[in-house]
Amino acid sequence: MNGRIYLIPVTLGGDDFLKVIPEKVISLTRQLRFFIVEDIRSARRFLRLIDKQFPIDDTVFCELNEHTVESDIVHYLEPVFSGSDIGILSEAGLPGIADPGAKIVALAHKKKIIVTPLSGPSSILLALISSGLNGQNFTFNGYLPVKPVERSAKLREIEKKAGEGFAQIFMETPYRNQKMLESIITTCHNDTLLCIAADITLPGESIRTMRISEWKKDLPLLNDKLVVFVMQ
Repeated sequence: MNGRIYLIPVTLGGDDFLKVIPEKVISLTRQLRFFIVEDIRSARRFLRLIDKQFPIDDTVFCELNEHTVESDIVHYLEPVFSGSDIGILSEAGLPGIADPGAKIVALAHKKKIIVTPLSGPSSILLALISSGLNGQNFTFNGYLPVKPVERSAKLREIEKKAGEGFAQIFMETPYRNQKMLESIITTCHNDTLLCIAADITLPGESIRTMRISEWKKDLPLLNDKLVVFVMQ
């Protein structure tokens, strides 16, 4: 019989993996010897975190990121047809969301391979459900443009959708978080609601939803934090 693809959750940071990942998921992950990963070094760190004796040297890792050659991806699935299961690992959270893992999942479906998602943390969904904003209608916008003019234009666009009742979720890399917040504050209307969800599941977790006018009086320092923004 063919193997299957497992979508494996990774911690959002920190060492307390049993706090956020079910024990059965950890047990299954420990048994796998083939992985498709966003970054090999972070994948190895995670596997050694959940099992200090994990046989890294006996494990095959295939890297899938923006540098991967498209023609190579199809070969990543070959172990499945020999009966082996493959785990997909993002750098953090769930694979396939703000993550290139979706490519291999789409290919697996085309080849009639069973895809099994496993439960674990997603900073995007955790931010949304804890924001108090619309969990019935929402859009994940991923990463916004880096250039200030383009970023402000995108913020105005998503703020308009937010004003129509659709919660808007977006992210930024930690070292650009403060610039993003400054753009939000200077671009968006005072009455717009903004949730800043920082370091979710970590000891310094902070999740607050306030109007832009309130944030202007109490700007947090966000650099070096893992942040998800939700607007409505």
